[in-house]
Parts: sequence; structure tokens; C-alpha cells
Amino acid sequence: MNQSDSQYLLALNSVHWQKPEEFSFPTVNTKHWLLEKGSLSHLLACCCDEFNVELISNDFIQEGDLNDDEINLLGEEVCLLRKVILTGDGQPWIFGRTLIPQSSLQNQQYDLTKQGSTPLGVTVFSLDDTHRDALEIGVATLDGQYLFARRSRLWMNHKPMLVAELFLPESPIYNKE
Repeated sequence: MNQSDSQYLLALNSVHWQKPEEFSFPTVNTKHWLLEKGSLSHLLACCCDEFNVELISNDFIQEGDLNDDEINLLGEEVCLLRKVILTGDGQPWIFGRTLIPQSSLQNQQYDLTKQGSTPLGVTVFSLDDTHRDALEIGVATLDGQYLFARRSRLWMNHKPMLVAELFLPESPIYNKE
């Protein structure tokens, strides 16, 4: 992980998460992006000619490395920690951090440990039995800039994973309407 990735992770970890009904959305565009219920990867891919996923890490972490919020949303167990940068036309748009409990990896149609540069949203939302809940929204500060973030629990075949996304400065969420 390079210095930017570390800064993104620190920024994401500093977010004070709020329920959407408690959050003050500055624009309709911001609200549209933060409340997206489907695949964020699909939505991003529609905004560029070339969409890519840069895999930063894909490693298992121990249950003791989870914070209280993560334990409350996923349970206390070993998790696969996947960190990525989603890019559009070469610009970094999203820093993503996903926790997938080891039990959620079992008996799945896809081996999520080998997802690599395939967008997680493409895989997860290709299944019929996928939904999102526990959506929370917040703002992080990075180099004096306010950046939007969201966190939600995705269910794939009745098994949870926790996805947190930091919208980087070049992301389409900041485009003027």
C-alpha cells in the first residue's frame, strides 16, 4: 500500500457514520451517488470510457482487528479484507474497503478470494439473491478537502459483507449538476 492508499484508509476510518435520513445532502447528484442501491461499479463504468479496479490488498485479518461497528454488522470472525481503487479513464475515483467474513466465503457460486481486478459489485449483483442494508453516510477530510463516504452491508446468498467507499476528489459525485 502506498502513502496515498494509507491516507485514504485513515480518512475512511475517521468518518462519523450517519443514517441517510440524518445526513444533509448538498446536491441531488450527491444524494444519487450515496444512496445507490445497486452496483456502484456499474454506475461508475457508465461515466467513463475505461473503468478499472486496482487491487491494493486481498488478505485475511483476525477477528481481533475488527472494530466494534464491524463486529456489530458482521459478527466476530476472521475476515477477508479487500482494498481497491476504482478508476475511471485513469483517474482514481473510489477507495474501497470490503470485509468478508470467512463464513460468507463458504458455499458461494464465486470464489471471492480470487476476485482480483474484477469489480466486486459486478460479481455480487450478478446474483438474484443480493441486497444492501445498514447504509450509512459520512464525510472525511483529506488534505483539507471534504470527501463523501458511504458504508453498507451487502448480502450475497444470505451471507454478509461490509463495504466502505471513499469518493476521491476526481469522482463523478463532485460533478456539477
